[in-house]
Amino acid sequence: MESNIEDGEKQTRNPDVMAKSFDELFPNKLDDAEAAAVRLEATMKMLGMKKPKDPPQQEPQQQQQQVEPTSSLSYPKIKSPVPAPPRPDWLKVPFTDTSSPSSPYKQISDNLSKLSLNTVCEEASCPNIGECWSGGTGTIMLLGDTCTRGCMFCDVKTAPTPPPPDAFEPMKAALAVHEWGVDYIVMTSVDRDDLPDGGASHFAETVKIMKGKNPSLLVECLVSDFKGSENSVEILAMSGLDVYAHNIETVRRLQKHVRDPRANYDQSLKTLKHVKKVKPDLWTKTSIMLGLGETEEEVISSMRDLIDIGVDVVTFGQYLKPSEKHLTIVEYVKPETFAMYKSVGEEMGFKYVVSGPMVRSSYKAGEFYKEYLAKQKIKQ
Repeated sequence: MESNIEDGEKQTRNPDVMAKSFDELFPNKLDDAEAAAVRLEATMKMLGMKKPKDPPQQEPQQQQQQVEPTSSLSYPKIKSPVPAPPRPDWLKVPFTDTSSPSSPYKQISDNLSKLSLNTVCEEASCPNIGECWSGGTGTIMLLGDTCTRGCMFCDVKTAPTPPPPDAFEPMKAALAVHEWGVDYIVMTSVDRDDLPDGGASHFAETVKIMKGKNPSLLVECLVSDFKGSENSVEILAMSGLDVYAHNIETVRRLQKHVRDPRANYDQSLKTLKHVKKVKPDLWTKTSIMLGLGETEEEVISSMRDLIDIGVDVVTFGQYLKPSEKHLTIVEYVKPETFAMYKSVGEEMGFKYVVSGPMVRSSYKAGEFYKEYLAKQKIKQ
């Protein structure tokens, strides 16, 4: 008797028999959801299983309590809504007459075109180009006009393998600066991860030629992180320049949202720190964009990180979206906030802090540097 029951159970649990019995039990065609429910109930009945009880319904208030609170921190995104109100009045650039043939702006612009040189002012669509060039700060972008990285805030064009650098560019740049008659030059460049040293030796050669033509010329180089290569940092740091600049761009939390994945906060700090290790008396400088969702606490924390590694100069400016393809502004930072960062930075011990809505990393670089030196002479 026991044997017959076991055989019957085995027979009932045979998939072929079960499938046949389903077809016999339910000859009418059911939709997928209904058939699945019916088959599940029949299977459980055949196997002697009880249908599980439905879970108790929670009150709406209880369900709401289980939802985790959203973070109050902001992050920049592409094509996200622009903050209200529209662009405020304090973001207007002062008018500079660039039409006069004798203006410094016109002379620099014509000279750059004649020598086929690039400038970050033009390539990155800087709003201060007229004001800076007319004020006597010259800027040149070395290593071509195409970057190997794609930061979400930058308007410079990108490609994995840009054309090779112009071997005559160091001489052309030195000639241009000599003709301009400026006493402070900022040289910057695109990132060139395709080059073995990131372009450090190209920069160093340009600095040496410029200083050879005019030893009193003040040279600032705004460069990449050279992929963290200490050797590349050393090549440039020992070239005779006066200011070694490298931008951390934003606070630690927002790095991966703003910069190319090959750049990061710690690598930038390491670069600036190594400059001081190699040449302690060489000025280091960095810049931070505001309005990307950073908090005041994060900005001040970044300032502490910079002062701890001996950075001499820091600048703050409002991020402005170059095009619809770039990150949208999260916030228009008020002038009083910029003033607060300037005050905090000076108290921390930076040589000087340039902070304002329209400030960029090279903004009036020569004027501020010479102003600081003049103040130091008066103190002496």
